Amino acid sequence: MNCKKQWETIGLHPHHGIQVPLFSLHTKSSCGIGEFLDLLPLIDWCKSVGFDVIEILPINDTGDDKSPYNPLSSCALDPVHLSLASLPGGPSIEPFAPFQPLQRLAYAEIKRLKLTWLYEYYQKSFPTLSTQPEYQQFLKTSPWLSEYALFLAIRSEYGGKNWKDWPPALQTYNETEIDARKTQVDFHRFVQYLCYSQMSQVKAYANTNNVFLKGDLPILISPDSVDVWAHRSLFCLDLDAGAPPDYYNRLGQHWGFPLFHWDVMRKNHYAWWKRRLASYEPFFHIYRIDHVVGFFRIWGIPKGKKPTEGSFIPEDSTHWMPQGREILQMMIDSSPLLPMAEDLGVVPPTVTTLLHTLGICTMKVLRWQRTPGQGYLPLSQYEPFSLSTLSTPDMDLLQVWWKKFPEEAIPFAHFKQWDYHPDLTPEQRKEILTDLHASSSLFHINLLQEYLALFPDLVWPNPEDERINIPGTLLPTNWTYRLRRPLETLLAHQPLRNALREILQSH
Repeated sequence: MNCKKQWETIGLHPHHGIQVPLFSLHTKSSCGIGEFLDLLPLIDWCKSVGFDVIEILPINDTGDDKSPYNPLSSCALDPVHLSLASLPGGPSIEPFAPFQPLQRLAYAEIKRLKLTWLYEYYQKSFPTLSTQPEYQQFLKTSPWLSEYALFLAIRSEYGGKNWKDWPPALQTYNETEIDARKTQVDFHRFVQYLCYSQMSQVKAYANTNNVFLKGDLPILISPDSVDVWAHRSLFCLDLDAGAPPDYYNRLGQHWGFPLFHWDVMRKNHYAWWKRRLASYEPFFHIYRIDHVVGFFRIWGIPKGKKPTEGSFIPEDSTHWMPQGREILQMMIDSSPLLPMAEDLGVVPPTVTTLLHTLGICTMKVLRWQRTPGQGYLPLSQYEPFSLSTLSTPDMDLLQVWWKKFPEEAIPFAHFKQWDYHPDLTPEQRKEILTDLHASSSLFHINLLQEYLALFPDLVWPNPEDERINIPGTLLPTNWTYRLRRPLETLLAHQPLRNALREILQSH
């Protein structure tokens, strides 16, 4: 097991926890979106019920895009999550009050207002803070920072245009351009220092409370990103990543992300990936590898073509396993963080076997664990190197699935020796959660709202509103989910705490 050192840190025993987008959280002092320091009371809550893992969606800067899986930087954090109320001597946060009661996240509006607020704070605080040893150390230990800050400064200068639409002289990273934009560059460095400081504080608090933080590593990066702009040779810009036609998407999928030039990365000893992993270490103990099969082979679509006209890259299938094994081994050797894999969809069995051999957990979504002709797989037969869960951010939650897909739910009801009824009862929900936490998986993690739904007053009246994202759509509701209640309410909800303790104690 190649992840032996990482498992020694985490512990080779069952772990239980929650998954939640950071943007969905809110406290009475946050600004209409989940903030870094909102994780502190969430850590308290997890500890109080016996959970020891908090998994969040990606928190890298995505610019104007609210999707956390379209980052414009592989290392920079999204300043929209800064906890403004905790910054000493800052302006009033009263302008953010209208965002607090909203059911849906107003991402773009909040980010614009936060950056305006932060610029005022920068003008007031930077002269003093920039001389502090902690800030100077941050500059020295953040090799990605200057290119990111310059990228945003130029991007702002040209009205947010794609870097391909900038003047030719600026379409390639040149360090000498920093001096001409020093104020703006210093502003973005300053903001990242604040972000890193707050998330580092969160990890230190998690350490004190024996709670592990799990980050999320999107495998791909936006074509309009600082990484592509500054490191163009690492990316294949004449192909877009996507997915081939399958049962769920007859026309395939077109994601629009550039592919990696793995041969170039190999010659550079994977320096870009090592830098990216190093940027996660101050904040997390574990990370999820998004679309892990993409390290072995990925669907490449020529520019201007349809997904059906794509092909797997590498084209020679004999290269898939050696390539994936080499990349994963590099990641294991380069970071103390424990990797876990998102292996949903069509994944060759040899990939899953390799992941388990390396000690990398794969995913077991309860509703999909069916054996042809034999029904649902008993939870006691789940592979130990796995994470068992009821749902993901891209899926209907349990209650909606139960009602919308009786052809799947009825066999599960029979598996449980229940009579099927379209409305799942709180008692049935609790029993399913209890079963899941008793599975033979080493990790048991569910979306926070799957637990909150035990008490209807803690979730939105319409269960459909608890879904986070519908893949393959551009719905305005995607990535805008907010918890119905503030974290203060959850901390004070004794019946919820008792129910979760019972779920854990029953196994």
